[in-house]
Amino acid sequence: MYKRSLFLGLVSGVLSGLASVIYQRVYNAAVGADFSNIVTIAAIMVASIFGCSLAAIGYVWFSKWFKTKANKVFNLVFVVLCILTLVSPIAFKLPLTVQSPELFPGMAIPMHLFPPLAWLTLHPFFFRDAQPSQAIPKQV
Repeated sequence: MYKRSLFLGLVSGVLSGLASVIYQRVYNAAVGADFSNIVTIAAIMVASIFGCSLAAIGYVWFSKWFKTKANKVFNLVFVVLCILTLVSPIAFKLPLTVQSPELFPGMAIPMHLFPPLAWLTLHPFFFRDAQPSQAIPKQV
């Protein structure tokens, strides 16, 4: 379970990082503000992979602590933590030389939602949560 969870964290981190980089390029082209010298591709990838790897470790812990409810509790905690991180782009102090600093949160805030989106999308491919005994019985 630990290896699968860590691999899920790595894969979802890479995919969310790639989605963030693509979003950064599209956003910069759409609004004409370039923040690539503040938020580099390397920083985006490292942050995404690191965050999803921490989530993988957290998922293993939650699986040991909460047993049958681990997936539900973990998903709730992961999404809430990611929503709480939305404050950081708003509070980030940009250098005075940056043009259009008011556009920075519009670029950075959606990037904080890509890791849980990638995790929740890929999780069913790595773990089978529903046990046959938990399936809803057919009505006759």
